[in-house]
Amino acid sequence: MTDSVPLIVIPARLHATRLPGKPLADIHGEPMIVHVWRRAVEAGLGPVLVAAGEPEIAEAVRAHGGEAVLTNPDHPSGSDRAWEAVQRFDPNGRHQSIVNLQGDLPTLDPALVGAVLAPLAEPQVDLATLVVEITRPEERTDPNVVKAVVGLAPGQTIGRALYFSRASVPANDGPLYHHLGIYAYRREALARFVALPPGVLERREKLEQLRALENGMRIDAALVDTVPLGVDTPADLERARLLLAARS
Repeated sequence: MTDSVPLIVIPARLHATRLPGKPLADIHGEPMIVHVWRRAVEAGLGPVLVAAGEPEIAEAVRAHGGEAVLTNPDHPSGSDRAWEAVQRFDPNGRHQSIVNLQGDLPTLDPALVGAVLAPLAEPQVDLATLVVEITRPEERTDPNVVKAVVGLAPGQTIGRALYFSRASVPANDGPLYHHLGIYAYRREALARFVALPPGVLERREKLEQLRALENGMRIDAALVDTVPLGVDTPADLERARLLLAARS
């Protein structure tokens, strides 16, 4: 028997190069991963599971009342880690939609978790993600801001993603869309995705989602109006502390 309730999975590992030990970084007395877990719980959509690469992460989450699964520390990507956690937590396949939520988004708006699930209402969609219109001119040419090529007409909020790039695409006048790395997968699509080898374009752009497009999988993107703060550096961590202090 399957369940229409989604499973939200947060992959996390300690060995970040720019901010070592990132998931356990202290934010107002709690590890960052606990803040992310809490934002996901606040979405109120389904169970939230942390896919931990190390015992310290799992222990921190459980100490605050969360659910965690210890996974192989050598997984090459968060998608692989998430899939292992799904299989361990839900071996009978009750949950048929999986949200893969990054573990470095402590200030995440919980509404984004629901927004990423919306495109899966279309049966032909394999996985879904989020985009936001770029408003700062310098971000249009910044290779660290990943662009999603989505043909959204005025007033349209969900569209098919045709490509993702670090380049400024598409050309000429019109909006560019910043891709937000939050995904919702159909369970069978996640299983297929992690079994595929890295693609030619994926390796060239260093963008994992291109593996899905190169193999004929359909990705639809929902347009949102906010970019969550991803914590990658000590400066990002300080900003997250300030933002969360303002909320309390």
